[in-house]
Amino acid sequence: MSDPTLELKAPPALKPGTMRIIPLGGIGEVGRNMTVFELDGKLLIVDCGVLFPEEHQPGVDLILPDITSIRDRLDDVVAVVLTHGHEDHIGAVPYLLRLRKDIPLVGSQLTLALIEAKLAEHRIKPYTLAVTEGQVEQLGPFTCEFVAVNHSIPDALAVFMRTPAGNVLHTGDFKMDQLPLDGRITDLRAFARLGEEGVDLFMVDSTNADVPGFMSSEREIGPTLDRVIGQARKRVIVASFSSHIHRVQQVLDAAHANGRKVAFVGRSMVRNMSIASQLGYLHVPEGILVDMKRVDDYPQEKIVLMSTGSQGEPMAALSRMANGDHRVQVGRGDTVILASSLIPGNENAVYRVINGLMKLGADVVHKGNAKVHVSGHAAAGELLYCYNIVRPRQVMPVHGEVRHLIANGKLAQATGLAEEDVLLTDDGSVIDMTDGVARVVGGIECGFIYVDGTTVGEITDDDLKDRRTLGDEGFISIVTVVNRHNGTIVSGPEIHARGFAEDEKVFAEIIPKISEALHEAVQSGPGSAHTTYQLQQIVRRVVGSWVNRRYKRRPMIIPVVLEA
Repeated sequence: MSDPTLELKAPPALKPGTMRIIPLGGIGEVGRNMTVFELDGKLLIVDCGVLFPEEHQPGVDLILPDITSIRDRLDDVVAVVLTHGHEDHIGAVPYLLRLRKDIPLVGSQLTLALIEAKLAEHRIKPYTLAVTEGQVEQLGPFTCEFVAVNHSIPDALAVFMRTPAGNVLHTGDFKMDQLPLDGRITDLRAFARLGEEGVDLFMVDSTNADVPGFMSSEREIGPTLDRVIGQARKRVIVASFSSHIHRVQQVLDAAHANGRKVAFVGRSMVRNMSIASQLGYLHVPEGILVDMKRVDDYPQEKIVLMSTGSQGEPMAALSRMANGDHRVQVGRGDTVILASSLIPGNENAVYRVINGLMKLGADVVHKGNAKVHVSGHAAAGELLYCYNIVRPRQVMPVHGEVRHLIANGKLAQATGLAEEDVLLTDDGSVIDMTDGVARVVGGIECGFIYVDGTTVGEITDDDLKDRRTLGDEGFISIVTVVNRHNGTIVSGPEIHARGFAEDEKVFAEIIPKISEALHEAVQSGPGSAHTTYQLQQIVRRVVGSWVNRRYKRRPMIIPVVLEA
């Protein structure tokens, strides 16, 4: 496997005829997938997705790929190829197109329809090129052929790039369901054909590489949903990704079979299902849909709500239901189905929602206690099949946490690849390919770009550390007014605290110590070397050491020293 020490070095100048590959997201994490390919001065981007924040990133809405390295070169971008329409592959496109609106977007009909609707909210009308499986397009120096793959959303594509430097096959997200709901299987015949032509670098989805065997078929979910909905006493609330069209189709079919109406809950769910229906990817039984505003007109035992929030997102509909601040008041006898996998890092948030719903009296059905979801990513057995069919020269695992990437690399080695031909990389790794041989040659800085409300990239890791401190340890402010001319304290110290102690009388013993320390510093006389900032630091040290010693806490301490 690749030498990780190389990734710390600045990459060399790119030589003519060499293709450079830089993953800017999706390596070592499940989300914000984005890879940049450079050849002859032109850039091709594959996917541009978001990562959803975890609990240790309070206040953050989304996390974007770090495009700092190409920000000044956006005029060199020939296209953004989007492999499918999930948020972790298209969600960052609006933020990229804010910087250059005419970057061409290339993808399948459904993928482009989903991103166009998202871009309309940002008042951006993109330039798009719709492609289908088997189609070949020349995008700058990259000759791209598109291959049908099966995933948990229709119209997913892999992309095969033919270049003078070598051939690359990027799977996007995929699995090998042999009985998919839409009949569109992963085109292994095309994989084999491309393998015969020569795949120099195989970039492979790793999300389920550590799961043995094969993923179950989507068709196995239908009977379980039908049974659960059929047995439910009152309302049924199903939570899923707003782009999981296959799962929504199964819910619609099960509701129809049991004489229930369906209402979509959540703006993204309503928008995406409208698009899928208009394009023919979602088949809605006649008369089954009702507007959310009319749900109360029907008996509870005749309603299914199709909602967002399966990952415990704080502002999503299901989380708000669990907290009791949604118009849908969950109660005893309701059935809630979480029809999705757990994205790593979201476990605590999801279980908190489950506990909240159960506390309200709901019956909660999830992947852990019923077959209500199968993953959209290939398991180890499927990946082995692909390696044996494609027979790549080298492999670069993508899309997954470190454990997934390592497991995928071991699968590739098990099929005969040498250790040095499995490239284990990180976000920001720089891989150069010449004459069909790829090697890690260095690395670039590649951090998280946080979206917080209307700001993009202004929130730093230090800001998040402060937020965690405020949330976990509390806040103490100390205001003191001093007279430098005579060395006296005019007012204070006045202490206020939030989230630390309800009774501020606890600070009575530390106030004299603050006064003494300040008095000593100021008494050094007129023209003292102590600046206002230094006096504030003296207060911070006195209070900080006392709090830590007395209460074993590390609150945020804000000292304010004013001069009279």
